[in-house]
Amino acid sequence: MKTHIGIEGLNVYYGEEQVLNDISIAIPDKKITAIIGPSGCGKTTLLKSINRLIDEVDGVRVSGKVLVDGEDLYDPKAEVTHIRKKMGFLSQKPYPLPMSIYDNVAYGPRIHGQKDKQKLDALVENYLREASLWNEVKDKLHSSAARLSVGQQQRLCLARGLAVEPEVILGDEPTSALDPVSAGRIERKLLDLKGKYTIVIVTHSLRQARRLADHVMFLYLGDLVEHGPAAEFFDQPRDERTREYIAGLIG
Repeated sequence: MKTHIGIEGLNVYYGEEQVLNDISIAIPDKKITAIIGPSGCGKTTLLKSINRLIDEVDGVRVSGKVLVDGEDLYDPKAEVTHIRKKMGFLSQKPYPLPMSIYDNVAYGPRIHGQKDKQKLDALVENYLREASLWNEVKDKLHSSAARLSVGQQQRLCLARGLAVEPEVILGDEPTSALDPVSAGRIERKLLDLKGKYTIVIVTHSLRQARRLADHVMFLYLGDLVEHGPAAEFFDQPRDERTREYIAGLIG
């Protein structure tokens, strides 16, 4: 199993409160890894540590390493913009930029220097197709993204994230605000994309983790209790806390 992201001795504190306790794990390349566990156990904190969005939290303190392609994201010399370009991020609720559908997707390439109109047109079409949205919006590309349904907005956010050509897609409960049909579309697209990207998602749904994940991490009260291939994790959990969580006895 090829490792894409390596986490070594990661500790995160909000002020004096420690919310992640000495996390170490190898996250496989071009697979879907699901982070599961009860509310408040550190799932989103861990996810946002991977692209340093955790930096935006007041009073946060981080120790340990997060290695992407061997580069330590928390090295004092690490360049945050370069790091985040490697990561597409889907939040619980989609946040399209207050501009047109076209400009949402073109935003990243423009920031990184792409000015050629024909190339931008091709990029916008390509990534809207990647997000399974092109056929629904191709005749209204210059309409406001705010007019799209919530499910379409989430796929637009996916297209926008892909347009900066990341290596990793991070999803913080990316289907929790969606209706079942829209959620199914996002799930199918993540399964399609895992051959090209390393995907890490936080989910509260054990059913979703079973459907999507190749690899599972179980967090409980800031500890990484157990992790492993999804089939082995769900069928033969080793830790009593994992067994209780899967059975619905805790969480």
